[in-house]
Amino acid sequence: MLDPQIDQTGNIRHLITLDGLSAAHIVDLLDTAEALSVMAGRAVNKLPILRGRTVVNLFFEPSTRTRTSFELAATRLSADVVNFDVSASSTKKGETLLDTLRTLEAMRCDLFVVRHTLNGTPEFLARNAAPGVVIVNGGDGNHAHPTQGLLDAFTIRRHKPDFSQLTVAIIGDILHSRVARSDIHALRLLGTGEIRLAGPSALLPDDDAILGCSIASSIYEAVTGADVIITLRLQKERMQAALIESDADYAEAWGLNDARLALAKPDAIVMHPGPINRGVEITDAVADGAQSVIFEQVSNGVAVRMAVMARLLGAM
Repeated sequence: MLDPQIDQTGNIRHLITLDGLSAAHIVDLLDTAEALSVMAGRAVNKLPILRGRTVVNLFFEPSTRTRTSFELAATRLSADVVNFDVSASSTKKGETLLDTLRTLEAMRCDLFVVRHTLNGTPEFLARNAAPGVVIVNGGDGNHAHPTQGLLDAFTIRRHKPDFSQLTVAIIGDILHSRVARSDIHALRLLGTGEIRLAGPSALLPDDDAILGCSIASSIYEAVTGADVIITLRLQKERMQAALIESDADYAEAWGLNDARLALAKPDAIVMHPGPINRGVEITDAVADGAQSVIFEQVSNGVAVRMAVMARLLGAM
């Protein structure tokens, strides 16, 4: 089956997952985000790049950061933005997802950011989208969150540009995390020296997501000598059973605090995709500390999503 992401010339057609892209694709998007970040940082931060285009946020799952980030990114590129309210849409009357897409395509919408609880939904839409219409995955199930993977790579690169020299620790609920999977894909493509995964055994995947990664048996092993620490939220809404005893037990065994952070490199950075369960996966002192780049990630997400939309719509 042909990859719906890549066109016949080797360019990205849709963005569904970072898996299957090349390092050159990733670097190009990060470089474009860097350029747009500089341009958008001027006194007037609105650029005419997507003037006359329409971006639809097609979210079937709650979101604060991702939807707002995409909306701001599109607005700063001068696109028109439609936030699709699923609760008030015809999907509640039985309209199929494909009919929803066709209806919005008929209104000459150009790009759809799709978030869905089911793995594969953005890919399904990409395979059925009309010519010239772009699908961007805003997160599907536990499968992928490619723009989060890109913005995390962008944030790391700004602080530590030589990935080959880095040890990156990803700690927490990796089993249910689409962010972890996209981070791993990006880090592999960029030639990261070592990717360490750590968390309760019930929350570690046993699929291809962990290929090329080392598994740490404790948070102490994971963070010792690390350059980058990415902590993940416990995704209880995706758990089929109680896979941890309690939040307190998790914090005791796997939570990142000052003492554990001290085992990492002195200039290590701390990341989290949000939303943060403070006091569970990370303490307030670390989340708000000097080594945290958590809110920088949020800011960088706008530039990265601007780059994705501009590139995929052929405007840059």
